[in-house]
Amino acid sequence: MSDHLYAMRHSLAHIMASAVKELWPEAKFGVGPVVENGFYYDIDLDGHTISVDDFKQIEKKMRRIISQDQTFDHQMMSLEKAKDWAKDNNQPYKSELLNDLGRAGTTIARDLDVNELGLDGDGENAVKEVSFYQNGEFLDLCRGPHVHSTGEVGAFKLMRVAGAYWRGKETNPQMQRLYGVAFETQAELDDYLERLEMARQRDHRKLGVELDLFSSSKLIGAGLPLFTPRGTILRDKLNDLAQRYRLDRGYQKVWIPHIAKLDTYKTSGHFEKFPELLRFTSTESGDELALKPVNCPHHTQIFAARPRSYRDLPIKYLETTAVYRDEKSGELGGLSRVRAITQDDSHVFCTEDQVEAVFAELIESAQDMYGLLGLGLSLRLSFRDEADNYLGERATWDKAEQSIRSLAERFELDFEVGVGEAAIYGPKMDFMATDALGRQFQLATVQLDYAQPERFDLEYTAEDGSKQRPVMVHCALLGSIERFMSIYIEHTGGWFPFWLAPEQLRILTINDTVADYVDEIRQILDNVVLNHPIKHNELRFMIDNRNESLGKKIREATAMKIPVQLIVGPKDMESREVSVRTQAGESKVAIDQLVDYLNEL
Repeated sequence: MSDHLYAMRHSLAHIMASAVKELWPEAKFGVGPVVENGFYYDIDLDGHTISVDDFKQIEKKMRRIISQDQTFDHQMMSLEKAKDWAKDNNQPYKSELLNDLGRAGTTIARDLDVNELGLDGDGENAVKEVSFYQNGEFLDLCRGPHVHSTGEVGAFKLMRVAGAYWRGKETNPQMQRLYGVAFETQAELDDYLERLEMARQRDHRKLGVELDLFSSSKLIGAGLPLFTPRGTILRDKLNDLAQRYRLDRGYQKVWIPHIAKLDTYKTSGHFEKFPELLRFTSTESGDELALKPVNCPHHTQIFAARPRSYRDLPIKYLETTAVYRDEKSGELGGLSRVRAITQDDSHVFCTEDQVEAVFAELIESAQDMYGLLGLGLSLRLSFRDEADNYLGERATWDKAEQSIRSLAERFELDFEVGVGEAAIYGPKMDFMATDALGRQFQLATVQLDYAQPERFDLEYTAEDGSKQRPVMVHCALLGSIERFMSIYIEHTGGWFPFWLAPEQLRILTINDTVADYVDEIRQILDNVVLNHPIKHNELRFMIDNRNESLGKKIREATAMKIPVQLIVGPKDMESREVSVRTQAGESKVAIDQLVDYLNEL
């Protein structure tokens, strides 16, 4: 976001607080930062709960303040005078921030680093002055920046209000967090609101129910979705596609259990790095066990189970399996964030000289697969930062990061670098997919790992007879299948491509006089094997011959987003045709050309 847009959104947070203060003079304020696409302010109204019904009058007050073109006047105030101001104006949350500044020279708040309050002092514990801004009668503790005056803030809209604990601590009072969005022009705001409505209509949680793809159960638990027959078809077809790319390149399927001794993850380093590890103790043996949070340690042990030679490499393992990670129940929802995460996981054990070829195969696979699925693709190189929560020596990391950067440059891939986005054991290439609404998601990933082979003491015999460490390459083309499905359902709006749709075709009869003709069509469709990205695809269809109106049958098939509807009536039977209805429109197809027509789809 530009500096000017940031200042506009920050100014609107103050204008909103000013309007709230006019409507509810007893209002107490927390913090009001800029966030993605807009701003918010945390507010305590002593008993009044802001609702959507209040938005109209708040926005009306805001527009009056904007029309007055009030100047944002900046002033510095001594810390003691600022404390008096907070006390005199009954602003306990501001008092708390100011007291922390006076005691420690800083404060820890999840939502605002008060170093942004404009501190002026000789040392950490010597804050002397703080920054204030005033527009009209409203004065607030704030560093800025702001636009020059309230008339320069662009277009805005209040969106929602939510509960938020003061400074993110559950033991603190709960405030009301009032959110707004803002853009430089009304056209940009309108475009954003239109995309937001599209996203609402495409919400995978909504479509998941409407299209009968998955469900949830309070008894089973949050973050543990249950897939219906339709949803399972979708899962399986996506997984078959992702696996096919690697099976065609020499990957071999393996299978591992879903639990392991805790020592496995202590050796790999995941025990310390995954606080959400799900652990338990066997009542029979006393063994400390855990549900696997990752698959790579298990695959290393398949590699380590027998002597390996350079002639064997690269060894490529492939497995679609679930990993398990604990999450707070409030953070779980739909398919986006779950406790049981299904990964189309693969691991390659290779020599240093083979890394480029392995990466090339996976890069080409990701580009082709995401192109087929209609998702735009860009690249992020995810490197480590200076934190100490990574496995392996810094020199090893530097070598791995340089290797990945060189590969991206060699394949002439446009990329950005994400510092601090690396996996705990190595840097990675993250493929960023852009959906139909312009949103970007990290999905496919290829990771270079020198740490795990070292920690598990993996080795192979080189051509000269010496023992060498293999390099390990991790890859998931879909990533989490659940998360991918949540994104893809919203990307398509539930209108899946013909080859992927759980129900590809539905025959709709006009009346029962066409029963014999429909049976003839059914026999043709039963024997169709379609050309298809996964190579083998029997047609998935059903016949709706209920004694209902054709209009009702069409509405129901359309609501289920069936890509092809074949309408069969007496005239179709006479002409040896079917009426084909798709999103693109309606047409007539001769029955002896129906298979060719479907293959073209």
